[in-house]
Amino acid sequence: METVCFGYALPCLCAFLACVGFTLMFNIHGYGKLIAGVGGALGWLVYLLGGKTIFAAFLAAAAIGVFAEVMSRVRRCPVTGYVLVALLPLVPGGGIYYAMRHGVAGETDLFLSTLLHTFGMAAALAVGAMLASSVFRAVFPRLRPGPPEK
Repeated sequence: METVCFGYALPCLCAFLACVGFTLMFNIHGYGKLIAGVGGALGWLVYLLGGKTIFAAFLAAAAIGVFAEVMSRVRRCPVTGYVLVALLPLVPGGGIYYAMRHGVAGETDLFLSTLLHTFGMAAALAVGAMLASSVFRAVFPRLRPGPPEK
């Protein structure tokens, strides 16, 4: 039970809270804050269940993309805010930092491996979200977001 709590629930809760905090910057109001938070928690859960690999990041971004497309149509709001906010916990900022740290220290092998892994993560996030959004729009062409709620 403890492993489930600290292994999955607590990190997903932290991702949820981080995303809710970022909704302030993206001017998301009302239930949109909770939806963006749930999207971030969902993405982090898929990433953890996938084993924290580059492919897991791709799957997490795809899950976030589909979730954001569905929720944007439910609320009649733009997809962009939900996708960007939900992807933020997965952005490899630490990888960029450690790659530069290894580069400055002259550790070329560690620099290159960390940098390539970071680029792989970033590319997986971008391709996963874009592919999920494109496929969703191709499969459900009549489900267009309506005018924004007031």
